[in-house]
Amino acid sequence: MADLKVEVDPVEVGLDADRLRRIDAHFQRYVDDGRLPGWLAVVSRHGRVAHIASAGHRDVEAGAPVTTDTLFRIYSMTKPITSVAAMILHEEGAFELKDRVKWYLPAFADTKVYRGGSSGSPQLEPQVASMRIWHLFTHTAGLSYGFHHQHPVDSIYRKHGFEWDSPRGLDTAGVIDQVATLPLVFQPGTSFNYSMATDVLGRLVEVWSGMPFDEFLRTRIFQPLGMDETSFWVEGDDVERLAALYIPFGDGGRAVRWDQAGKAATRPQTFLSGGGGLVSSAGDYHRFMEMLRRKGELDGARILSPRTVDYMTRNHLPGGVDLEAFGQSTWAETTFDGVGFGLGFSVVLDPVAYRTPGSAGEFGWGGAASTAFMVDPVEDMTVAFYTQLLPSSTYPIRTQLKQLVSQAIID
Repeated sequence: MADLKVEVDPVEVGLDADRLRRIDAHFQRYVDDGRLPGWLAVVSRHGRVAHIASAGHRDVEAGAPVTTDTLFRIYSMTKPITSVAAMILHEEGAFELKDRVKWYLPAFADTKVYRGGSSGSPQLEPQVASMRIWHLFTHTAGLSYGFHHQHPVDSIYRKHGFEWDSPRGLDTAGVIDQVATLPLVFQPGTSFNYSMATDVLGRLVEVWSGMPFDEFLRTRIFQPLGMDETSFWVEGDDVERLAALYIPFGDGGRAVRWDQAGKAATRPQTFLSGGGGLVSSAGDYHRFMEMLRRKGELDGARILSPRTVDYMTRNHLPGGVDLEAFGQSTWAETTFDGVGFGLGFSVVLDPVAYRTPGSAGEFGWGGAASTAFMVDPVEDMTVAFYTQLLPSSTYPIRTQLKQLVSQAIID
């Protein structure tokens, strides 16, 4: 178990303890009025944990509190891990970012692009330019998610069993082959659309490495980093530590339990989702963040080179534009002016345009159940927030967390 505890007096790393407690008071109100079941926040600077706070319950009905060893569905916080896995293989020469996806996954050779019409009778056209590997990292491949409810293609995804789930009975290869039969929202490389692209990348890790995806993650990332509580499902005694999953209900938005989706994390999975399948603890994910903060290395285990981490955390959107200029962000709880996207991470380009305090170069991402993390190379900080409320667009937790952390920095 990755031990998680406060390691330093906040003032020793340039943080104000009283101001850090504003994080606690602010998010306590989310628990008091029932908007969140419970939460855990971790703030670290210069590699030392300076603040841990929690409130509420991991399981409201059982009266079980959130603790530092609680297990959370991290959903899309899986994506940075998958992206790191792929770049490990990139460093070994397994592929180039400009390679065509169809070279490794032939099912994508015939994937068509939506041109018009309804979801029941779409008008399709061939790809003008082939989908490339870098399109998958940056969500510019034209793929989608069924839960978006924004485009006729999203409806097609839902009709084929893709919303908060995937078609039953298919393994990772089968699911991704099924995705390849669905139309693209746009021509590859012409826009940004948050999507199952990282799931495709997870399948490619299998193809490039010749290993099952979960085995590659375990042997190349989790074991070296001491992340022994991160997996695609939990079993045995660990089930008791897994937080229940909740959704908002009614005008007051009170969190209500949703076991229909929540129980999936307690069953063995045939589809290993590189885009959103992992369960983890705050201690484990803290070690992953620290590896990134330290440019690819932690406690003597080097996962990536410093230059690769720097390359991944630059804006890779064409023309250097932000997400608002290059794609739809209606799936999120905030707009993304001043925020670009790298190889698996959002990247702050201009905090002023983003209208949220922070640093240019800060990178991170969040999960569908309202979890979030950020690494700030300028302030030498890592910050994470864990809860289990689906979807993440319900409340502006991430931007509120950023402003509360920023105001606590005094040196």
